[in-house]
Amino acid sequence: MIRVILADDHHLVRQGIRSLLEKTGDIEILAEAENGQEAVKLAERLLPDVLVMDIAMPRLNGIQAAEQIRSLGLAAQVVILSMYSDETVVRQALRAGVRGYLLKRSVVEELLLALRAAMRGEIYLSPAVSQMMMTDFLAGQSAAEVASPFDQLSAREREALKLVAEGATNKAIAEAMQISVKTVEKHRTNLMTKLNVHDLAGLIRIAIKHGLISLDE
Repeated sequence: MIRVILADDHHLVRQGIRSLLEKTGDIEILAEAENGQEAVKLAERLLPDVLVMDIAMPRLNGIQAAEQIRSLGLAAQVVILSMYSDETVVRQALRAGVRGYLLKRSVVEELLLALRAAMRGEIYLSPAVSQMMMTDFLAGQSAAEVASPFDQLSAREREALKLVAEGATNKAIAEAMQISVKTVEKHRTNLMTKLNVHDLAGLIRIAIKHGLISLDE
């Protein structure tokens, strides 16, 4: 039996995935989460075999949640569902220890394949994603050779960027990250400097590009 936690901020999406997986007979849905932070807490408590997570969720996105799960030493494998096939986002996911990266349009056909691959300790990428990564590799742009300014951000800076892009106030960000308002202001300044942007709109564009937030609400 494969024990699974589902994490997506859209209730109907979670129900669709639950229905798909429960038909197999050898997959048990332990719980559902509406955001990445909740998914991590459930993983700590329930110790699933696999987490199936949307990439763009409130609080922590799927990649950030995967990073926390790995840092906690949990054995759970992570399969990411995404609207994004951007190479940079896929690289971030793989570096975070993700075992599956599926495009949402392919979930019905590929999710079971990805789950079973994750249980074997293998990596499963949607064919379109795999082809894109191979094309970039053959063009001499492997993950080891490409580094964008976003890649240089720390996990905390990415968390701050996500909250800023979501429109949270400095006070709200300080409370969420358990830091001072002055530290939040420093994060904002550092983000603009490191990412070479000069306004909130620029930060939002980068957050969307790298899957920290989604326009698909």
